[in-house]
Amino acid sequence: MTNATLTFEHSAQYWDDRYRLQGNSGAGSYGCLADFKAEIINHFVAEENIQSVMEFGCGDGNQLSLSRYPCYTGFDVSEHALQRCNNRFASDSTKSFYSVNQWNGQQAELTLSLDVLYHLIEENVFERYMETLFCAAKRFVIIYSSNDEQLNLLLGGHVKHVRHRKFTDWIISNMADKWGFHNLIPNKYPFDINDQSNTSFADFYIFSRMHE
Repeated sequence: MTNATLTFEHSAQYWDDRYRLQGNSGAGSYGCLADFKAEIINHFVAEENIQSVMEFGCGDGNQLSLSRYPCYTGFDVSEHALQRCNNRFASDSTKSFYSVNQWNGQQAELTLSLDVLYHLIEENVFERYMETLFCAAKRFVIIYSSNDEQLNLLLGGHVKHVRHRKFTDWIISNMADKWGFHNLIPNKYPFDINDQSNTSFADFYIFSRMHE
């Protein structure tokens, strides 16, 4: 199964179809990129003594298999992805998985968004996702994503399930009174158009909740 065989009607439909047809979470969740992401996040969790992690867009669970989190809750739009995760981690009581529609104000010390933002094509879906991501976090938010609208022009804009945004503008406009910028960690494998399976246009953006 390849992306070319999938039709795109809206973001949730595309990803549920992708997992239903035995696709995976993409190159960013495998190989050297997955190892890099795990290294950064596991170090951060240990350094900050984080006890609970919540991820919005857990996908097929391959990235999660490299994690070291004391307690983890994953949400996703795809029931087929959630089924894979439940099967894969059935014997691990520290992990639980739910449909994103089941989020009802639950919080964790750290929330994660990994390779998700540039797949949120619709404006209302992006807005709702960002609000949930920050509302669910008690201490930190980690976003691993591109942050440059010009990538749409550079890459031709022909991939219907990808839309690059300068998402930090949204955070400044909507969350600046509650959240501050904590750190930027550039990708160890910066994007190379000739090697898209082993490089990425995403970097780590870390935000911390301000003391009230």
